Parts: sequence; C-alpha cells; structure tokens
Amino acid sequence: MNRRQAVLGLGAFSAMGGLLRGQDAAPFLKEHPAFDLHCHAGAFHHRGRADDSGDQAFTKAAADMRAGGLASGFFSIVADSGMLTRDAKGNIVPKGSLPEGQAWADCVKQLNSLHELTKAENIGIATGVAQMQELRKRGRLAAFLACEGGHGLEGKLEHLDDLYKREVRSLQLAHYAQNTLCDLQTLPPVYNGLSLFGRDVVKKMNRMGMVVDVAHASFDTVKATVAITTAPIILSHTHLQSKTSPHPRLITVEHARLVSGTGGVIGAWPSGFANRTFADFVDQTMRLIDAVGVDHVGLGTDMDGNYEPVFSNYRQLPEWVAGLRTKGLSEADAAKVAGGNALRVLGQVLKA
Repeated sequence: MNRRQAVLGLGAFSAMGGLLRGQDAAPFLKEHPAFDLHCHAGAFHHRGRADDSGDQAFTKAAADMRAGGLASGFFSIVADSGMLTRDAKGNIVPKGSLPEGQAWADCVKQLNSLHELTKAENIGIATGVAQMQELRKRGRLAAFLACEGGHGLEGKLEHLDDLYKREVRSLQLAHYAQNTLCDLQTLPPVYNGLSLFGRDVVKKMNRMGMVVDVAHASFDTVKATVAITTAPIILSHTHLQSKTSPHPRLITVEHARLVSGTGGVIGAWPSGFANRTFADFVDQTMRLIDAVGVDHVGLGTDMDGNYEPVFSNYRQLPEWVAGLRTKGLSEADAAKVAGGNALRVLGQVLKA
C-alpha cells in the first residue's frame, strides 16, 4: 500500500467509524497476535551489574506486555554488553576488549537470568510458532530467545550449536562492538561485508533453522547475507533515513528492499534517533510500508534498551495499531504489521 492508497482508504475507513483510539484496538489484539521483533524487557541483560534496575523491572515489563496485548516477541541478550557505554548524544560506543571466553560466559549468564525471570513471571519459552500459539490459547506470554551480536561466538561455530541448545532461535550478526562475522553500520568496514566465518554462520543458521537478523549490519553485510541465505531474514529494529534523521543506524530504501526481497521483515523502531513524537512513529511505520510493502513490516521496539523512545511502554501498543488503522490500513493489513508478518517468517524458518 502506498500513501495515496492509504489516504483513500482512510476516507472509507473513517466513514465506517474505524479505530481511532487505543482503547478501541484492544479487541483487535485479542484476535490478532502482536509480536515484538526485538526487546530487552526490564533491561534484564544488566542483571547483577551496577546499573541493574532489579527484577521488578522485568516484572513491570511483563505486566505491561499483558496489559498492552502483546502475544510474544524476541527477548534478546546482548553479546557485547560488557564493552558498551553511551555518550552524551545517546550513541552507544564500544570500549576496550574482553578476555577470551568472557563474551560467551556473559551470554550464558544472561540466558540463565532470562530463564529464571520468565519462569518467575509464568512466561513460556517458545521455539516454534505452534508452541507460541498454544501458550497464547492458555493466556500466557511467549518469549522467543535471541542474541544481539555475534561477539559471543568468539569465532567458534560450536557456540552457535550451544545457543540453539539453550533455545536461542535468532542471532543478530552485528551490534556495536566489532566482531569476527561482519561489518557494522557504526564502525569502519573490516571485511567489506561478511567475513568467511560470517558466511559459515549464516549458512549454518539456515540449516539449523535459526532466524538471521541483520540489524546494525552495514549495507554491504546485508547485501552479502542476502546473496547466500536460503531463508527469509529480518532486520529487527530500524527506520528509513531522512534529511532530518541521518543517523547511521537508519537505512536507505535500497537497504530495506534487500531484506524484503528475501521475504523478510523489518521492525519499525520507535527510537528518538528517528522520531520526536508517537505520531512520528506511526508515520515512520507507514513510510516503511510504502517502501517495502505491507507484507514486510513489523514492530521492533528495542524496549528498555532504546534511546529516548516514543514508544516506551507496551501499554501503547493499542495506540500504535489504532494509529495505523487511522492511516488507512485494513484490519488484515494491520494484523500483518502487528505480528502476522513476523510469525510468517518464524513459521518458514524455525524447525519446531
């Protein structure tokens, strides 16, 4: 759907008394599952560190998910977490290095924490769409596990097997610290795309049934990934560049279409780098839809790990859906963007 079609649709939609308020979208989310392609609920990856907000932050996030109508999402550990700091402008920058084995050990620690927290909050761990749907029927949230950044692999393919055994079903190839897999959006290129190891990782993920996430990866990395993947990929959280938001974490239309060309999905990202208001976020989501089509856009909140987000609580989820409906999306198309597209890709990629 392009913007002109959306405007035309809005006229008919408004005439029928469509969803204009968040409260009106609550029944929609009971019928249509919403999926978050990327979150750090309660900043759980900081557990045990000096900046840990405590387990109550995860409890609050889970309550907000339920109240807002979220069905499921990728709960992401952060492989290079021990190397990152944030500057005065909100940019995350890598600092120093980690001793051999530390990045992997930190991944294991974060996954153990996540298992403890989800169990305490009666959130089910899902490794396939059917399992997630069954949990939803029983009124339970479902968490798919993800890893942000390939730093924890430490150049070892066997660690990919280890992640899979620990129920991780998505690996984001890049984050902020340079790793052995690929080039990043925010650092000078090292490999001109994927490294040889990175290529092996993508191919192995395809065979295993893991979702390849190219968020934070450079254009050349995405291009190289698209050239070899045999399955749809995701770009879990970003937005399109514009003259007013030229941040390196944002992407061009060409970049976005590389992802959609695999049958994949891009998660609309409510970061302060691209949005000043919640209304901006709705507009930015429509820009993505205009660029790649309604079958290739989803939601990637980066919840509790984002910079000045305009979508900062899952209780805003119905308002986002209502905003998309107000822009002219049909119920069926809004259902795709809210979660249907993400679940389609998971159904195609995951083995379970």
